[in-house]
Amino acid sequence: MSWITARRRHPAAGYVVIASVLVIIGTAYAVITSGAASASPQATPNSAQIADGRNLFVEECATCHGLYAQGTADAPSLIGVGAAAVNFQVTTGRMPAAELGAENDRKPPRLNATQTAAIAAYIQSLGGGPTVPSAAQVSTSGADVGLGQQLFVADCAACHNFVGAGGALTYGKYAPPLTASTPTQIYEAMLTGPEAMPVFNDLTITPQEKRDIIAYVTQVRSEPNPGGFSLGRVGPVTEGLVAFLGLLLFMVLAALWITAKHGKAHE
Repeated sequence: MSWITARRRHPAAGYVVIASVLVIIGTAYAVITSGAASASPQATPNSAQIADGRNLFVEECATCHGLYAQGTADAPSLIGVGAAAVNFQVTTGRMPAAELGAENDRKPPRLNATQTAAIAAYIQSLGGGPTVPSAAQVSTSGADVGLGQQLFVADCAACHNFVGAGGALTYGKYAPPLTASTPTQIYEAMLTGPEAMPVFNDLTITPQEKRDIIAYVTQVRSEPNPGGFSLGRVGPVTEGLVAFLGLLLFMVLAALWITAKHGKAHE
């Protein structure tokens, strides 16, 4: 004990303790992150796939994004956006865009799955970024739909509507409907924040919470409209209000017509 007491009073003892604590924390973090990574392994692209992606990029994307994906005055840099952003934009048909201004509209994809994976691998090789989620990451097996609804209402409904029907935003922008989005595309959108959407990384919304949101969005599509008509699918209250206003308008027009007819008869 006297040996420990003597060493503890040494001027460098405090630095040794701090360094030891940092090493322990770093080791624990590495173990945790490596365990999460091993739970969803990603296929490692080979040099041939990256080379094919480079050729496709020059043909399809370089006109707007620059020969080396450095960006231009018309399009942003793609260095560091990751494969997930590429996969989302290409599989939803937003990219490659035929013209400026057409990149925000969902269309049938121009490139097949092999071509999309090649371009995604090339962009991933430039500066890293979010990777394409695996099937296990987007699986809704065991997901909590109720929690997914709460998370969606809190974080997504202000733009995408309560059931993912989309809606208008400020400055002429809009949040697209999620009715045709696949689980992978929804997960990628949360990771990369396309257009006006913010980025929801795994610290903001955990991977399990992302799966809960996906479960809610995909389940609500098959549910019947509560009041018989869609009207944004927010329930029978809205539909009742529309019916009431329509009836009120009919009564006003009828009153005007009866008044005008009575006035002519009096004259």
